[in-house]
Amino acid sequence: MDMKKRIHLELRNRTPSDVQELVLDNCRSNEGKMEGITEEFENLELLSLINVGLINVSNIPKLGKLKKLELSDNRISGGLEVLAERLVNLTHLNLSGNKFKDISTLEPLKKLPILKSLDLFNCEVTNLGDYRESIFKLLPQLTYLDGYDIEDCEASDSDGEGDGVEDEDDEGWGGERRC
Repeated sequence: MDMKKRIHLELRNRTPSDVQELVLDNCRSNEGKMEGITEEFENLELLSLINVGLINVSNIPKLGKLKKLELSDNRISGGLEVLAERLVNLTHLNLSGNKFKDISTLEPLKKLPILKSLDLFNCEVTNLGDYRESIFKLLPQLTYLDGYDIEDCEASDSDGEGDGVEDEDDEGWGGERRC
């Protein structure tokens, strides 16, 4: 199903300004670009575009209330400047499974002052020797990288925005940090 059709279904007779969460996972993007998402989605707080074939985010609209953006399992390799310009309140960004190879391609994220969680799992950049140190140095506002803080303590589900599924051995942790 293409992205525009999926958005129409997700609206369920609501107006775009009524929507706070929009999940468009596994639908098809046209030529690797977002489509159908406009500034009319002014109250959107969560946008999920997992595995939709995106190659860039250049046409993401200005969404002043967006806090969480899920872009995992796409083919994005750069062009993140637009996120800093248009998503000023972003706190959680998942870019895992994309094509980021160099730390420098992530530099525009410095301009997201309240970004606290970044996920780059399964990106080539994670294979660099000093990857974690370099990212925390580049983005001092981050609390969590790939679900772990600078001291390698695992994020609680509420902090790191995990998948909400608890492993059996997680019981009894009560949402506290795990070190």
